[in-house]
Amino acid sequence: MERVNQTSSVSEFILLGLSSRPEDQTPLFILFLIIYLITITGNLLIILAIHSDPQLQTPMYFFLSFLSFTDICFTTTIVPRMLVNFLSKKTISYSGCLTQMYFIYALGNTDSFLLAVMAFDRYVAICDPFHYVTIMSHHRCVLLVAFSCSFTHVHSLLHTLLLNHLTFCDSNVIHHFLCDLSPLMKLSCSSTFVNEIVIMTEGPIVLVTPFLCITFSYMRILIAVLKIPSAAGKRKAFSTCGSHLTVVILFYGSIFYVYLQPLSTYTVQDHLATLVYTVLSSMLNPFIYSLRNKDLKQGLRKLMGKRKSQQAPS
Repeated sequence: MERVNQTSSVSEFILLGLSSRPEDQTPLFILFLIIYLITITGNLLIILAIHSDPQLQTPMYFFLSFLSFTDICFTTTIVPRMLVNFLSKKTISYSGCLTQMYFIYALGNTDSFLLAVMAFDRYVAICDPFHYVTIMSHHRCVLLVAFSCSFTHVHSLLHTLLLNHLTFCDSNVIHHFLCDLSPLMKLSCSSTFVNEIVIMTEGPIVLVTPFLCITFSYMRILIAVLKIPSAAGKRKAFSTCGSHLTVVILFYGSIFYVYLQPLSTYTVQDHLATLVYTVLSSMLNPFIYSLRNKDLKQGLRKLMGKRKSQQAPS
C-alpha cells in the first residue's frame, strides 16, 4: 500500500525545455514551428511523389516512403509538445510522459532499422544486381518493413513497462525538452538496477545491430565498387548510396553520442545531440534525398506539375 501512495505522489512532470528565460520562449516557438512545418511538408511531398510516379515504384523508394512517414510521426511525437511548453505550461502528465517516451523509442528505432534495410537494398543492388528483383521482391520488402516496425515497438514497450514500475516521490522536474529514459530514471527514488541492466544489455543490441548491418553492407559495397574498372561506373555506384550514407552519419553520430554513455554522465549538453536525431534529421532527410537524387527530383517536379495543372482554370 505504501508503494502505491509513493508512486501516485507524482502525477505530472515538469519539462524545463531548452531554455528557462522568458525572452527566449517566443523566438524558440517560431523557430520550432517553422522546423515542424518544413518537416511535415518535405516528408509528405516525398511520400506523394513516390506513390504518384510509376518510375519510383522500386524497393529503395518503397523504404524511403516509410522512412518519411516514420519521420512525420517521430517529429509529431516531440515538437507539438515543445511548442505548447514554449508558450504555456511546461507540465506533462505521468501517463503522457510515458506515452511520449514509448513512441520516441519505438519510432526512433524504426528509423534505425529502416536505414539498415535501405543499406541492405543498396548492397544487393550493387553487389548482386542479377538477383536483385528476386531477392528484393515486394513480399520480402513488406516483411522487412513489418519487422522493422513491430520489433521496435516491443523493445519500446519493454522499457516503458520497466519504467512504470519505478517510484517517483521526490522531484518531478525533468532537465530536458522531452521524456527520455535517462532523465526519468535519475528522478526515481527506487532502485533502477533492473532498468540499467536491460539498458546496458538489450539496449545496445537494438541500437548497434542495425548500425553493424549498415557498416557490413557498405564495406561490401566499397569492395565491389573498387573492382569497377571505369571511373564513371564508380561514380554512378557511389551516387546511389551518397544520400543514404549522409543520413546514416547524421542520425547515428548524434544518437551514439547520447546513448552510448553511462547513465550518471548524462548531462544538459546532450540536448543538442538529441535535437539532431529527433528533430533536425527528420527535417533534413527530404532535402538530402531529393537534392542528390535525379529520379526523385523528377518525381517531385511531376507532382508539382500535376498540382499546377489541376489548379489551372479550365
